[in-house]
Order: sequence, then C-alpha cells, then structure tokens
Amino acid sequence: MRSTRFVLAALLAAGLLAAAGCGGGDDEAATDTETTMTTMTGGATGLGFTLVGSVGPGFEISVTTPSGDAPETLTPGSWELQVDDKSSAHNFHLTGPGDVDVSTEVGEEGAETFQVELQPGTYSFVCDPHASQMNGTFEVAGS
Repeated sequence: MRSTRFVLAALLAAGLLAAAGCGGGDDEAATDTETTMTTMTGGATGLGFTLVGSVGPGFEISVTTPSGDAPETLTPGSWELQVDDKSSAHNFHLTGPGDVDVSTEVGEEGAETFQVELQPGTYSFVCDPHASQMNGTFEVAGS
C-alpha cells in the first residue's frame, strides 16, 4: 500500500511539473514561486487525511491533496504528509500551530512520510536554504 501511494505521489508530482512547464535543474535562475492555493478538505486515509508535499528539482515547492488540488483551508485532525524531495539542494520544512515542525534534510533526496496533528491556524512550508523564493502557506480551520 505504501509503494502504491509513493507511485501515485510521484506521478502526481511529474504531472504538476509538466503542467507548470518546469524543466531543468537547480542551476536555473531562481524565480519567486510562492504558492497560491484553493479551499479543500483532505482525502481520507486510515489515519485521517493525506497531504502530498513536493520540493525540487528546480525552485518549486508545493503541498497538494492526492488528487492534485492545492489546499487553502484544511480540517483539523490527524494528517499524513507524504513528501517527495527531488533535490539535494533543497529541503521541505513544515511548521505551524501545535508544535508542528517536520522537515526533510538538505543534501538528501527521496520520499519521507510524516504524521502531523493539524490544529486551527496558519501553516508554512519552505525550503530553508531558499525560503524567500520557495514558500507557501495553508490554513486549518474548524473544530
């Protein structure tokens, strides 16, 4: 089941990159890629809901649902965050209310899964070495 989710996440990420017209590597000129998102609720998993995080290979960072929708407002609760880190030059770092502070490592590539308990408030995700260019936020609201 875990490998199926990874394959789906990889296909989703590849589709998003193709749709964005993203190519090339980390050597490209950096552009502001602050993420704009739309309202949604998560896709159910055995633990609650699932989010998909992606960073790299260029100067791209995102959080989506498994169906590819970018969230603006999420429901509080237990969430699984599946991160695909595609570049050793970047990391994916999520912080927010309730002491949420999870990240992949700069210098590492690959998939990593985190369990997070989201509470009402604003959550930020960044690539720490490129935080001014690679960042986004989403809201958690409700009870």
